[in-house]
Amino acid sequence: MTKFGIGQSTTRVEDPRLLTGGGRYTDDTRLDAPAARAYVLRSPHAHAEIRKIDTTAAKAAPGVLVVLTGDDVKAAGFGDLPCLVPLQNRDGSMRGDTRRPMLAQGRVRHVGDPVALVVAETLEQAKDAAELIEVDYDPLPAVVDTFGAAEKGAPQIWDEIKGNECFDWEMGNRAGTDAAFAKADRVVKLRLVNNRLVVNSMEPRGAIATYEAAGDRSTLWLSSQGVSVIRPYVADMVLKIGQDKLRVRTGDVGGGFGMKIFVHPEYPMVVWASRLLKRTVKWIPDRQEAFLSDVQGRDHVSFAEMALDKDCRFLGLRVTTYAALGAYLSHFSTFIPTMAGTGMLAGLYQTPAIYVNVKGIMTNTVPTDAYRGAGRPEAAYLLERFVDHIARETGLTPDEIRARNLVRPDQIPWTTALGDVMDSGKFEAVMRKSMEKADWQGFAARRAESAKRGKWRGIGLATYVEKCGGGTPDTAVIKFNDDESLTAYIGNQTNGQGHETLYTQILSDKLGVDAERIRIVQGDSDVVPDGMTGGSRASPVGGAAMLGVSDKIIAKGKLVAATVLEASAGDIEYKDGSFAIVGTDRRLSLFETAKAARDAKNLPAEETPGLDDSFTREGTHATFPNGCHICELEVDPDTGTVTIHRYTVVDDFGAVMNPLLLMGQVHGGIGQGVGQALTEHTVYDNDTGQLLSGSFMDYAMPRADVVPHVHFDLHNSPCTTNPLGVKGAGEAGAIGAPPAVINAIVDALHPHTGITHVDMPATAHSIWRAIQAARAGNKVAAE
Repeated sequence: MTKFGIGQSTTRVEDPRLLTGGGRYTDDTRLDAPAARAYVLRSPHAHAEIRKIDTTAAKAAPGVLVVLTGDDVKAAGFGDLPCLVPLQNRDGSMRGDTRRPMLAQGRVRHVGDPVALVVAETLEQAKDAAELIEVDYDPLPAVVDTFGAAEKGAPQIWDEIKGNECFDWEMGNRAGTDAAFAKADRVVKLRLVNNRLVVNSMEPRGAIATYEAAGDRSTLWLSSQGVSVIRPYVADMVLKIGQDKLRVRTGDVGGGFGMKIFVHPEYPMVVWASRLLKRTVKWIPDRQEAFLSDVQGRDHVSFAEMALDKDCRFLGLRVTTYAALGAYLSHFSTFIPTMAGTGMLAGLYQTPAIYVNVKGIMTNTVPTDAYRGAGRPEAAYLLERFVDHIARETGLTPDEIRARNLVRPDQIPWTTALGDVMDSGKFEAVMRKSMEKADWQGFAARRAESAKRGKWRGIGLATYVEKCGGGTPDTAVIKFNDDESLTAYIGNQTNGQGHETLYTQILSDKLGVDAERIRIVQGDSDVVPDGMTGGSRASPVGGAAMLGVSDKIIAKGKLVAATVLEASAGDIEYKDGSFAIVGTDRRLSLFETAKAARDAKNLPAEETPGLDDSFTREGTHATFPNGCHICELEVDPDTGTVTIHRYTVVDDFGAVMNPLLLMGQVHGGIGQGVGQALTEHTVYDNDTGQLLSGSFMDYAMPRADVVPHVHFDLHNSPCTTNPLGVKGAGEAGAIGAPPAVINAIVDALHPHTGITHVDMPATAHSIWRAIQAARAGNKVAAE
């Protein structure tokens, strides 16, 4: 029997089950009867009018149970998939909107747009029948380029959204920033691209719907980041059946990264088909279908300007960003490039005036939404790539430009020019420690050694800060069982991070209960409270909820123990899983106390029987994890190939719940960040709108030989905004890695070529082209 303590590197309690085949992902869901299989017919065009759909032959095909189209959706009176975030434009008007029915009605707007749903006895029969559906398309001009879609004369995607500009939003002090530029000794500018990414979670999305005639009730099984996010939108807003008619369940989840928060069209489709047929219906996409249908991430074009004084101190920052939203607005898509990440453009710096203008641009592509970091990586990349560029333009070293402008410890708490209040941190100390761990002083010798081998060596530094750990509240519920165990219910959803271990560890530490007696339950809308995984909030919000309910149980338990032991409540202490009279051996275990609490005579009159309890932690107080990443790499000038040799990160995460889990999150985030910097890129054909990077043959996921070994260390300042003192950590690696890698590449290229910027992804081909252009005398930034 083992008690876990907060701060221990405890191995994950869920791993034995997962490693021995006990995992149950969506496709593994055990069903009482064979499921009918659903297949979605998708648009082959990026933009087209639908003149006619003929499903006659498909409906008559072998094994087919039902064929549904947009006309059926309209006839049923179903609602559209919603965008949940209103937004006000600079002129005071509200953002544009897009109608997104489950199945296309009248027009398709991206390759992969759902056109028809076929349900048959087998998947093969459904696919064969889908080929018999005749769709008369009238192709229309399409635009997939983010900046190009905003230019005059670009094809219009929505008649109601003029110039494809869904919103024109601002943040910051425009007049103050203009004044800063007016008095500047120098202004530095840079154009940056944040490349579009496909999420590619290890487990694709999927959905299974079952139907119970008794009660006319459906159960939707799917891979999600919180069942309470899915249920109201499927049941109330789209299908309009009411939440009492829908149970949503999630088992094990093989990665989410933001994409599995949202209601995609297939989820209500599957429930609808199941209710029509009154039987189980299953939809599991293959990887190519996921490329065409999963919401994607990033896709920004930004223009940055910095005003500096004569000592290279930042006076004002001005940023204009064109953010691609895709063909339809997703749940939080208007929030991600605006309120989610824009505040982080202040970074860790003292910049006194900042103004940001974000334009949301519709394109004939898959919709975008939150992807690991959700706006914060975009901001950190822009700022830290730009700060490095400023250093080079002004002749300062990367650390000196930062040291002159970083917020000092004696200025904490610090209110940024964009309104965030950072409660803790020692930013320059973190940077200096990272430089020491990376042996920054020894880099010149290593660069000389690389040169002897014909390689160009570079080193890149990037600080970062992330506002996270706030957002929606989390509620933790604890129930005591007759077998002297307890069950904890929480509404957020593990996607592989180790929630079961984290929450078990907090409860075991606080309540003194062996881990084997604690069970964590997530993913069932019938029993778990509301909650969601996202925004690095499992510890600061969910963990604080677990801590809060533990405190309530202990406080109430003292009242019960005092009555049973015939003592004053003030004389009762709780230690090692027991309530005891101070200074005596008279005690009651937690579970004995729980049993005694069921009898009302052992409780004050105002207390309800039992020790079962709940606690809600509001997500109103953000945390600000921060750190410094240093990447050291070589570029082969003959091929453009990049090899990362050293990667160092020092983070400030406040109190650490479990160092082992923490390192896993940082390593995984760095892997995704390096992937964005070097290999990953969603590419659409500019003429046809076809997805060119539609499989792993064309979309380059980071491999083991790309992702570096990480030297990881901490320099923590306790967080003051939650009782655990913890700062969110799940997204941090993906935030700091991209600018560190690109800064290192530019550092490798610049001495030989004069190149001052390359955009992500810095593939071998793009670097080689930049080198060739520079050698030919064209010393401009690489495309």
